[in-house]
Amino acid sequence: MDQGIIASLLQHPLASALVILDRAGRPIAANPAAREHGLPATIAAYGEVLEDLRLLAADGGLVPCQLPGGPGGRFDGWMRAVHDPDGQLLAFTLSVPEPVTAYAGSRWELALDHAGHGLWDWDLPSDSVRRSRRWDGQPVEDSHVRAEGVSALLENVHPDDQPAVRAAMDAHLRGESDAYTAQFRARHPDGGWRWVLDRGRVVTRTADGQPLRMVGTHTDIQAQKQMEAQLREQQVHLREAQRIASMGSWSWDPEARRFWWSPEFRALLEMGEDSMHGRRHWLRQLEPQSRGRLRGAWRRMWRDGAATTLELELARGTGALHLRVWMQPLIGPEGRIQRLLGQVQNITEQHQTDALIRWRTELLNRVSALGRIGGCEIEVGTRHMQWTEECYRIHGLRKEPISLDQALGLYTQDSRDAFEAALLRIADGGLPEQLDLCFYRQSGLRIWVQVLIELDRRDGLPTRFVVLFRDITREREANERIELLAHYDLLTGLPNRMLLREQTADAIEEAHDRGSPLAMLFIDLDGFKTINDTFGHATGDALLKAAASRLHQSLRNNDLFGRFSGDEFIVVLRDLAAPEDAGHVARKLIASLAEPLHRGESTLKVGASVGIAMLDDSRQDFESLLRAADAAMYAAKEAGRNTYQYYSQDALAKIQRKLEIEHALLGAIEREEFTLAYQPLLHAENDQPPAIEALLRWHRPGIGYCSPAEFIPIAEKCGEIVRIGDWVLAEACRQAAAWDAAGLKFDRVAVNVSAVQLRDRGFAERVIDICHAHGWPPQRLELELTESALIRDTDVLRHCFDVLERHGVPLAVDDFGTGFSNLHYLNRFPVGRLKIDRSFVQGMLHDAGTAEVTQAIVHLGHALGMKVVAEGVETEQEEAMLRRQGCDEIQGYLYSRPLAPRDLAQWLKLGTQTPSRESYVAVTQSV
Repeated sequence: MDQGIIASLLQHPLASALVILDRAGRPIAANPAAREHGLPATIAAYGEVLEDLRLLAADGGLVPCQLPGGPGGRFDGWMRAVHDPDGQLLAFTLSVPEPVTAYAGSRWELALDHAGHGLWDWDLPSDSVRRSRRWDGQPVEDSHVRAEGVSALLENVHPDDQPAVRAAMDAHLRGESDAYTAQFRARHPDGGWRWVLDRGRVVTRTADGQPLRMVGTHTDIQAQKQMEAQLREQQVHLREAQRIASMGSWSWDPEARRFWWSPEFRALLEMGEDSMHGRRHWLRQLEPQSRGRLRGAWRRMWRDGAATTLELELARGTGALHLRVWMQPLIGPEGRIQRLLGQVQNITEQHQTDALIRWRTELLNRVSALGRIGGCEIEVGTRHMQWTEECYRIHGLRKEPISLDQALGLYTQDSRDAFEAALLRIADGGLPEQLDLCFYRQSGLRIWVQVLIELDRRDGLPTRFVVLFRDITREREANERIELLAHYDLLTGLPNRMLLREQTADAIEEAHDRGSPLAMLFIDLDGFKTINDTFGHATGDALLKAAASRLHQSLRNNDLFGRFSGDEFIVVLRDLAAPEDAGHVARKLIASLAEPLHRGESTLKVGASVGIAMLDDSRQDFESLLRAADAAMYAAKEAGRNTYQYYSQDALAKIQRKLEIEHALLGAIEREEFTLAYQPLLHAENDQPPAIEALLRWHRPGIGYCSPAEFIPIAEKCGEIVRIGDWVLAEACRQAAAWDAAGLKFDRVAVNVSAVQLRDRGFAERVIDICHAHGWPPQRLELELTESALIRDTDVLRHCFDVLERHGVPLAVDDFGTGFSNLHYLNRFPVGRLKIDRSFVQGMLHDAGTAEVTQAIVHLGHALGMKVVAEGVETEQEEAMLRRQGCDEIQGYLYSRPLAPRDLAQWLKLGTQTPSRESYVAVTQSV
């Protein structure tokens, strides 16, 4: 680029800062204004950042750019390319229009700040606005100075004012006005609206007149607007006062310094004809505070030349007299007061009425606050509305004027529509209405109100709606809570039995109408009870929620899913293509539970047994489907668990059998249907007396014997086992004491005890009491427990065993090796004997592995200091092997079947005479 041209550009007295850059973007020259602000160094430091802008400028045109620096924190400039006549790129120029020095900027901004104005600067090409301070007078932090466009700023303008502001701004930008001026309401940080006066002017335009930069000021005129409102209100009051009938008139002539009083005024104040005496007389009657107010108002009026009104109180023998006084000065051409005109009104009765109204209003406000009842009046014609204080409080708003539309803006759309419709019906002559409406406070809190609307027509007053608001949020939430408790399961959030029944009824009706298949699936979690008993209810609850979530994810949106009870769930499948699809869904549900659940360091896993019942002619409602699905679920459990079964008549028969037994168990003790049979246990050493195990038998009149394997699990499930167990203990102790008194020799009597009995509080104490009641030593009463009874190590169980151990009651583990074996529990609790289950005894002669198991149990029991008993011994070969393995006691049909009390007494009497295995076998055959 020619050096002469460069020198000419740089020596030109421009107010703008100008820097010339070579084609690589390096500064090669700058004018004084640019050097003063350090622009060459800034451009050199940000050369890589400006590379994209140079590429844009090389294509032609003016490109806006911003650089850090300057008193405001940045330079706003323009970059353009310089080409030779052939279009070859020569250099670039970067200019900053009229950069303001820090001193000048701070000086002018300080002046504007003291004048109560804030300065703003709008860069139109980049649509960024910088402000010296907020419109409300607070400074703008540097961290908040950002490219904030006019559209973003307009979002803080009141919606009603935005059109006028945009129109004024657009008119000035188009050049239709010399300056931009607008007054609008802006959102204050506290959430309210404040008035702002905004003024500005375009200071930089392009060659074709397009605006580039616009600066202006904004001023908070909220106080001015409030003052204007107050002045308008005072004007209205003055006009109203002029309409009031005069109770007494007076005037004052400053030149003659004389008062004139009307006769009514004199009569009111009880003054004579002497004006000077009368003036002094009524002034002396004024209360001291009233006298001071009158002097102050008189001085202010003469000083300001403005009308004034005040209330005075005169002391009278019959009571205080309250007056309202108006004083109006008449100003002459010279600006001096030429005459005073005034009126006086007796407001004693009004004052008393106001006091009564204030007292009643305060009382009503207290009652409204206690009852949380607010009220409002709405004029039918104008929709003008007035609220009580409690109404403001209910809506969470400050006490300031509010329109009906603004208030309804808080309410939900349904509530707004219901309220407006009610107003129309009542205005057309309808009866008063009561509605429950919902709105949201500005904080986001949901509020429910009960609204009573009625129409009030009174002579001389405009027709208006009277609306009462009562806050019923707590009641509504309580009802919602009740609804939730009534229809939903709190743990899983699923519909409960009641809601599921209603939903299923609708689904059945829909299935009938469409002719589509419908299936009910009854799901029971396998293994949940063991996990719940072992790891506690918290883990059980977590497992239930996880299982419910997995099952739910495997269903379609239109399927019904709910928690029936405990670990049982119900699924209703709608719109099935074929009945076989229910089985496919059941397999999918079972598979969804295959993944273990990790709880801390424990890995938990459950399965599911699913029963399926299809809607058909014999099952037309929820209850019949439920019974069928439940029966099918039990069939799935008997089929091996973790599978599914369709309903069949056999499954229903088994369920009915269980229900029949459960019902028959109730009262069986009172009907004396239970008896005990006794089976002896022989010691491996012949020189010791045998032990006796008491076995429960249930004979149902007209039906026959019911197997303990069938009715005991049912008794445990329904809780009747506790009463039955107490009866067994009492009968066994009574019979043992009778045998002992008859001189029959035996070691101890053993009674089977359920895990449900052990978990029953006070069980151990009852055992000791039963022994004492029948005179039987607790040391000779052995309680046989199952392995599952030891799984749940609870405070109740430990207390029970502590009591039993303290009284010497021996404990034995029955059916050892078939359940949940844990050496910790065996060592933790006072167990004295292990009973090898009959399944091992019956298989040890034919399976070497089974024989090794029995040998291991014997070794384990002896290692833990326990005796080992083998049950179910039927052959001499089994007996011989058990003796070789070191078994301590043997029980089974080889020696004796379970006998009635009389038969066992004979067995003991005969066997005791020649105590040997052969003699006991012979006695058994004879008995």
